[in-house]
Amino acid sequence: SGVAWNESQHCRLLVPEQLQLCRRHLEAMPSIVRAARRTQALCQQSFADMRWNCSSIQRAPSFGPELLTGTREAAFVHALAAAAVAQGIARSCASGELPLCSCGPGPSEPPAPGSRWGGCGDNLSHGLQLGAAFTDGPARAGTGSAPGLRAVNRHNGAVGRAVLRDSLDTRCKCHGVSGSCSVKTCWKGLPDLGEIASDLKSRYLAALKVTHRLVGPRKQLVPKEGDARPVTEMDLVYLINSPDYCTPNPQLGSLGTQDRPCNRSSVGSDSCDLLCCGRGYNTYTEEVQERCHCRYRWCCSVVCRRCRRSLQRHVCK
Repeated sequence: SGVAWNESQHCRLLVPEQLQLCRRHLEAMPSIVRAARRTQALCQQSFADMRWNCSSIQRAPSFGPELLTGTREAAFVHALAAAAVAQGIARSCASGELPLCSCGPGPSEPPAPGSRWGGCGDNLSHGLQLGAAFTDGPARAGTGSAPGLRAVNRHNGAVGRAVLRDSLDTRCKCHGVSGSCSVKTCWKGLPDLGEIASDLKSRYLAALKVTHRLVGPRKQLVPKEGDARPVTEMDLVYLINSPDYCTPNPQLGSLGTQDRPCNRSSVGSDSCDLLCCGRGYNTYTEEVQERCHCRYRWCCSVVCRRCRRSLQRHVCK
């Protein structure tokens, strides 16, 4: 992402549905690459303490079965990627990185008392528009997957962008003599993507299993269970149940949890009972060195000793 994109060298690496967009918007591609890398990092961070820890996302774009078959995990990844691309483009517009867009439009509502609209807000509308065209291209083209899976992927991408859209809030900077805040300049800005990932993780845990069938004149996504609540535009949805991810199963995309570190004192998803799937765990003692007995020396350094201590590690069988 640190180099200029070349139409012949780089765009050809993308799927056909994204190739033309890449050629027309070469200047936006570094933002999209950064968004993809941020998606990878945040997915692994969000699921680090769970049986499925999103490690397979490192193989992108050669995803495993669990991210290609309409699972709950695929729903999260599609939503987060869609939000990340839209946010990356919106911020690149505001920073002046993209010549075809600039700051977001000023808010229509009047500013709060003692403040004024100014600064350079994130261009959310441009980010949403170009981001949707790029991330939803394969699903809209209708190639390579079943209609139900394409509909689910489009829906989950839209959820990610909707969560991003709703996160736009007011940021302000104070002006005045000696640091007073007699006047505030305010603009509309987007939060860090980590906040969006946290919101989507909650929606992942409450995701609805759906089916794609005729409702009236056209097919729609409806709950698989007849007594489930209706699908809303803010619900993540999935088509098939995920494996338990306890044991390796390449056909299902499960790497298993053997040799994963666990927390013996936890009662959450990282506990040795849940993470090890009842198989038990091994405990290892290792000696580590660390800085200790630190003191400030005038002037101007901190001097520490090196101490050894024993550390217990618990690893799933």
